[in-house]
Amino acid sequence: MERTIFTDEHTMFRAAVRKFVEKEVAPYHKQWEQAGIVPRELWLKAGEQGFLCMDIPEMYGGGGVPDFRYCVIMTEEFTQANCTGPGFGLHNDVAAPYILKYGTDEQKKRWFPALAKGEKILAIAMTEPSGGSDLANMRTRAVRDGDHYILNGSKTFITNGINADMVIVACKTDTTKTHTGVSLIVVERGMPGFTRGRNLEKIGWHAQDTAELFFEDVHVPVDNRLGEEGHGFFYLMQQLPQERLVIAVGAIAAAQAALDWTIAYCKDREAFGRPIGTFQNSRFKLAEMKTQITIGQVFIDCCITEHNAGNLTATQAAMAKWWATELQQRVVNQCLQLHGGYGCMLEYPIAQAWLDMRWGTIGGGTNEIMKELIGKDMGF
Repeated sequence: MERTIFTDEHTMFRAAVRKFVEKEVAPYHKQWEQAGIVPRELWLKAGEQGFLCMDIPEMYGGGGVPDFRYCVIMTEEFTQANCTGPGFGLHNDVAAPYILKYGTDEQKKRWFPALAKGEKILAIAMTEPSGGSDLANMRTRAVRDGDHYILNGSKTFITNGINADMVIVACKTDTTKTHTGVSLIVVERGMPGFTRGRNLEKIGWHAQDTAELFFEDVHVPVDNRLGEEGHGFFYLMQQLPQERLVIAVGAIAAAQAALDWTIAYCKDREAFGRPIGTFQNSRFKLAEMKTQITIGQVFIDCCITEHNAGNLTATQAAMAKWWATELQQRVVNQCLQLHGGYGCMLEYPIAQAWLDMRWGTIGGGTNEIMKELIGKDMGF
């Protein structure tokens, strides 16, 4: 089924991104997987190509293209190439929007030019060792002291955590309150007391640096606070739907890539004197997956269109994230099964995709939380 949400300009952009991935990313991704991190030089190259902060106004050094479909193309092309290392999506689509929407003009002028060029890398820190989805009860504290906050606490599972030059930290500025006690402050590389723990070893996404962050009496200027004090939780709730849609976009793209690899494999691999794709069980499995992915893609494209128009609801985003990541796991698991023993070999892309898929139902809010959100919207 032809996708109709993209224009000729999007098609040209997709070709440019694909060329970038083929030249600058794919040939080196395996060694980045082994190193556990992507070199900062790649960010500079991406900045030169205009692939960072595309929706940021030109007056702040960005691309000046407020069209989420360009972000979709970036996610799809990197995912379909099985290149999960570069944390551009977190930088562009998850963290930067907080500065764009809640930052002051001075903050935007101070931070965006370097972020758009890839000279500085951005992360956002919500999750803590003591709790995942329970953001209202986080323990990281920031106490006001004149024109500074004194920040203490820790965060974990932070994407871009090792490479990041700037981290948007969700913290408690009023411990007597829950939702209205949370604020967002930007901690910058080199601030005394800000340290990074280990680059966490994961079951997938090995090339993407994921770190523990520690804050011990870090003096952060009040000028680094995003938006109003005590409004941080509500800012998070307003921005999380886009993060969840990004995850859904990647999940559908990963499922499609897995199916494409498997179709090719089933045509080439023979058993009992004929291609394994000609056996009824294989044909039926492939047909089921093709149908499910097509249906899922239509829904995700509908969500993309709604989001571009500013109409995507938190419930729709939760549905997209839940459905797409569950579908991804079913498809990739079945595709690995059709590969037989070779599916367990990391030289085959399906094996790496199987490792990478597992975080999808957990990241961005677990799928159990997604169902809670959907259920509450239904009045339960």
